Amino acid sequence: MRPLRTFSVMVLSVALVLFLVYTNFRSESRHLDLEDLKRLSNRAQEQNVKAKATAGPAGSPNSSISERLKKIIPQNRGYWNRLLYSSLHQLDTEKQLYTQEPVWSQCRETSHERLRTNVYDLALYPPMFLDFLKGMNCRSPPLLINQPQKCFGDSVNETFLLFAIKSIPGNFLQRQAVRETWGQEISGRRSIRLVFLLGTSLEEDPDINLLLQFEARHYRDILQWDFHESFFNLTLKLNMFLQWSLKFCSHASFVFSGDDDVFVNTPALLRYLQSRKPPLTSRLYTGHIIRQATPVRDPKSKYYIPQSFYDGPYPAYAGGGGYLISGDLLKPLYSVSLTVPFMPIDDVYIGVCVKALDVSAENHLGFQTFDIKENDRENLCVYENLILIHRRTPQQAKKLWKGIHSPLLTC
Repeated sequence: MRPLRTFSVMVLSVALVLFLVYTNFRSESRHLDLEDLKRLSNRAQEQNVKAKATAGPAGSPNSSISERLKKIIPQNRGYWNRLLYSSLHQLDTEKQLYTQEPVWSQCRETSHERLRTNVYDLALYPPMFLDFLKGMNCRSPPLLINQPQKCFGDSVNETFLLFAIKSIPGNFLQRQAVRETWGQEISGRRSIRLVFLLGTSLEEDPDINLLLQFEARHYRDILQWDFHESFFNLTLKLNMFLQWSLKFCSHASFVFSGDDDVFVNTPALLRYLQSRKPPLTSRLYTGHIIRQATPVRDPKSKYYIPQSFYDGPYPAYAGGGGYLISGDLLKPLYSVSLTVPFMPIDDVYIGVCVKALDVSAENHLGFQTFDIKENDRENLCVYENLILIHRRTPQQAKKLWKGIHSPLLTC
């Protein structure tokens, strides 16, 4: 009888141990699942303390996002202004700013009454602006085409320069011109990598998905997310690139963000980057800096911003045709973007986020966002020290690239 009792005690003990191990495992699994969910939704604990977190290479522990932005953006006027100050208040009081991000298919604002309550002249908003307003909280479109190995294989896993070029599915000629000219990838100690950032075509556009998939497999430089291409979705595209870069190209030294119709003098760009002193490289935000700008109030303009949506001046920002940022700013910029509500104009939005990091916008005369004088456009020597010219057709870009690299050219 005693051996049976001993055996029963042993069985119960083993069962108890297994139960405790299983319970602990389930607890850890739930914890890991929660962390994965937070990471996928980009609202993890690290992001809940981002008001203080921007103290990395782009800020100091004693300064906050709120103090930097309050100096230029008025409170309690436009809808966007109120959203910003609401977020800043939650950060100042150390409240949790976000919980779980809504599923992409369910993220749009469906309550017209809520919008009408907060935007008194909502009925006067253009359809495209109203569509943006309803989707302001949508930040996690599925990634349809990825290039996870883009920045791997470089020496010490570091990309010196990453070209992040905004494009649309139908712009194959523009992308090909970039590949054959200034966007050529280079391996080695100062490697250059290229990605094109795309959404999806509109329903009324011809279906070129098979062609795009072939292009992506062949060139391995296409990133595509499941949101419709539109001018007001460029901010979402920028935000998705920041997410992607932190996961797949976080060691990039510099990032050039630009359009697929610009021309870049890559040798001049590299000379400029190599001339920068190390202490200055971690806070670089440069291009054609537009200062003392105010919102366009003309409803006929594609840059139209209703005063009931945003009131106040814009911070200094680099023209969206092309600008440079330090790779060290990628993480702080993404962290800040979780606090700053989306704006319809992406280059203004990045200017707001940079201002929140207390990084100075540095003007560079080599960035000619509005082109050069017409009389100088055929003079190849004029391009010698320029970095960016906006805009050029694919044919013009190829001709210009060949000309400035001609051994016959004397300047």
